[in-house]
Amino acid sequence: MFEEFKKFAMRGNVIDMAVGVIIGGAFGKIVGSLVSDVIMPPIGMAMGKVNFTDLFVALNGKEYATLEAAKKAGAPVLAYGNFMQTVLDFIILAFVVFLMIRQINKMTPEPEPAPEPRVCPFCKSTIPDDATRCPHCTSQLD
Repeated sequence: MFEEFKKFAMRGNVIDMAVGVIIGGAFGKIVGSLVSDVIMPPIGMAMGKVNFTDLFVALNGKEYATLEAAKKAGAPVLAYGNFMQTVLDFIILAFVVFLMIRQINKMTPEPEPAPEPRVCPFCKSTIPDDATRCPHCTSQLD
């Protein structure tokens, strides 16, 4: 059983997938930092010095100065600012992946189309390209 697992784990696909997951996780952190540290602060400034991570609604009806204060008090909160930031993270990540796949597709050459199959002019059946006689109707071919 261990040998079978070893064969499975050492296949190229599994290793490629593991590398992809590791790089994807690191790339996700980069995009998260891009959104929270570079994109959201100017948007917050433009909207009147709003910090999106501090946008929340306390569901118990009480007022709290910050999201952290509400969580410390044990209040149930609807942290829609964090949700907005996570959605923006996803949109940017999806767009970057789209651009990468698009670029990879441009660099990958189109496969040559398969040649049209040769057809017997008498019985209209498909025959090998190098045939001199039709195997179906036995007609002599050019």
